[in-house]
Amino acid sequence: MARKTTIKTTRQRLKAGASSPSLARGGGKGGGKLARVKSAKAQAKADTGAAHGELPRWTSAEVEEAFRRFAAANPTPRGELQHINPFTLLVAVVLSAQATDAGVNKATPGLFKLADTPEKMAKLGEARVRDLIKTIGLYRTKAKNVVALSRLLVAQHGGKVPHDRDALEALPGVGRKTANVVLNIAFDEPTIAVDTHIFRVGNRTGLAIGKTPLEVETKLMQVVPEHYLLHAHHWLILHGRYTCLARRPRCEKCIIADLCKWPGKTAFSAIADNTLRR
Repeated sequence: MARKTTIKTTRQRLKAGASSPSLARGGGKGGGKLARVKSAKAQAKADTGAAHGELPRWTSAEVEEAFRRFAAANPTPRGELQHINPFTLLVAVVLSAQATDAGVNKATPGLFKLADTPEKMAKLGEARVRDLIKTIGLYRTKAKNVVALSRLLVAQHGGKVPHDRDALEALPGVGRKTANVVLNIAFDEPTIAVDTHIFRVGNRTGLAIGKTPLEVETKLMQVVPEHYLLHAHHWLILHGRYTCLARRPRCEKCIIADLCKWPGKTAFSAIADNTLRR
């Protein structure tokens, strides 16, 4: 019971952007002052440089250390979209396009209470679905896609969400990012769904620089150690959502600030060599 409480507390602190002093200072014995961000003008210049691939490359030891810290702070990360089963997960991810998880979570309880299977959703119909999700952006198109994909799941997949990328991407409203999320969460596939947060973190930190989400995804799949791939998706999303913010990154709370290559932060003491050799 004590262990569960500790993990929960750690997860809450990470979500809030907080971290233990040792993690904030690099997790080693030689940590220095906490990092702070530079002026808005300097940040913009730094972001431009990052986008053009001007940042130093991470070493394999640095990448390993970064994900070791993520794992230590949040051993079992979870997605924030509420769902009941693989089908409701698929629907929730489709609804989350250009919308916040919090906004989707406010609309889906009523929807999933009435339709938690493709058969029920298809029977519910587009007009009713539209009415239930009208608080979500692009709700008309999304309602149409949700009902259409439900009918296809019934007709072509026996009412089951397929464990296959091509089959998933063939469904209305489902692209590569959505397929990656479903494969990762529903089927424990080591995939990385590059959303706006991961795209920003990858480019800003220099961990995985790319002009498109696919480029960032490909590079992350190449550099992230295999034993961290299953949860890398969630760690990076949470980091971008609560720490590496777009307008005002919280470098002073960042647990990988000393490893990050972004010149928009104020530099501080490098991590102790013995930490990287762990």
